[in-house]
Amino acid sequence: MLIKYLGHSCFYLKSDKGISILTDPYKSGAYGGALAFAPITEEADIAVISHEHEDHFDAKSLPNPPLMIRAACRAMGLEFDVANVWHDDQGGAKRGANRITCFVMDDIRICHLGDLGHTLSLGQVKEIGTVDILLIPVGGVYTIGPEEANQVIESLQPKIVVPMHFKNEKCGFPMQPVEAFLAGKKEIRRAQGCEVIIHKEDLPKTCTILYLLPSN
Repeated sequence: MLIKYLGHSCFYLKSDKGISILTDPYKSGAYGGALAFAPITEEADIAVISHEHEDHFDAKSLPNPPLMIRAACRAMGLEFDVANVWHDDQGGAKRGANRITCFVMDDIRICHLGDLGHTLSLGQVKEIGTVDILLIPVGGVYTIGPEEANQVIESLQPKIVVPMHFKNEKCGFPMQPVEAFLAGKKEIRRAQGCEVIIHKEDLPKTCTILYLLPSN
């Protein structure tokens, strides 16, 4: 499976059979230019949408119209499980709802947390289930920050953790940079670029942070 980090919370994933998925495709230039990642050019069969804020959802600018996944369903032979959570720690009172989406590609179970704004209850952990690769926001302010992210990781026990939704030169939001999350961690794999290929047999026995550089 190919995993390519486009930027913010958007990843492009492609299975060995050629099925492709985008997660939270952003609108380039959103929020008055604060989100300066380049337009998405990758064509995907499916797009997983955690919520409809424009830094996570832009159907009009994508090069082809993918199938939008917002609820549990089966599509193109893949099962999508969705857990309904919140974009903040006040039951959605500040920023509304958020969807966590899990699916299996090439025998690897992937969990995209979207803009999760709180730590997880035991019931939510059980609903999410087993996770091999966790795509997790770490920048804080609008989502969980480094400390809460560590708690979520401890709850879900994934094999690989990929940080997303943090401040960098293409994102002007007042969030923390990824280094705030990486600080003090020992098991870190820093990729040389924006993409990696992972097979089931490659999954580490010890939880490993995989830091991908945004491509856009």
